[in-house]
Amino acid sequence: MSDSGTAFPIPVEILLLAYRSGIFPMADDRDDTEIYWVEPRERAIIPLGDFIPSRSLSRSVRRDLFRVTCNQAFADTMALCAEPRGSDQGTWISGRISESYLDLHRAGHAHSIECWQEDRLVGGLYGVQFDRAFCGESMFSRATDASKVALTWLVALLRHAGVKLLDCQFMTPHLARLGAVEISQAEYLELLAQSGNDLPARPLPDAYAALLGDAGADPGGAEPEPGSSSPGKLILHSLTHTS
Repeated sequence: MSDSGTAFPIPVEILLLAYRSGIFPMADDRDDTEIYWVEPRERAIIPLGDFIPSRSLSRSVRRDLFRVTCNQAFADTMALCAEPRGSDQGTWISGRISESYLDLHRAGHAHSIECWQEDRLVGGLYGVQFDRAFCGESMFSRATDASKVALTWLVALLRHAGVKLLDCQFMTPHLARLGAVEISQAEYLELLAQSGNDLPARPLPDAYAALLGDAGADPGGAEPEPGSSSPGKLILHSLTHTS
């Protein structure tokens, strides 16, 4: 279904209604002012309770190769996700969609995880949180394992927050290697309904602050206090325990 009217941002309440109905917006290119609504017949999800990072990924997380933050650079993360992945590839994240998700972020329903090397943003992801669901929208990487580390942190934080459903929209080889599985539209809608049958999960930034506070680290991504667990070790430890 196409929306060929105004190029103003999609209202927050319309976006949330769409996500709760199992659909989401896309565009044909960066300059496209129209959007269309997508409802995949097959949906990729990452079962939060079954997520186990590989040995090499666990090593990258444990060594704290990146300073990992939450919502410190949402707009920059989205902009980097919108950059074409190749010379002949475009992006579905149009300017209108970017503005729409910035509004959703300001309303407290869109969040980002960022990976930094010193002051350089080298990886991250963003998505939409509502009820007990999180819909991942896009990720990017400018350094080895950066997006994978961001995803590992996301899974740990979502479990800590009480989220039950991590939606990845479309299956890709990259997501399959990270443990994503494909389910039918009907199965997805059932899981989506179940996620709304309880009190909402804790917002992702609150889960970040609570979990990182356990490590004695500043929620802004500062180094942990002497004698405390490193952030990466705490993230891996949390993945071995039921939240």
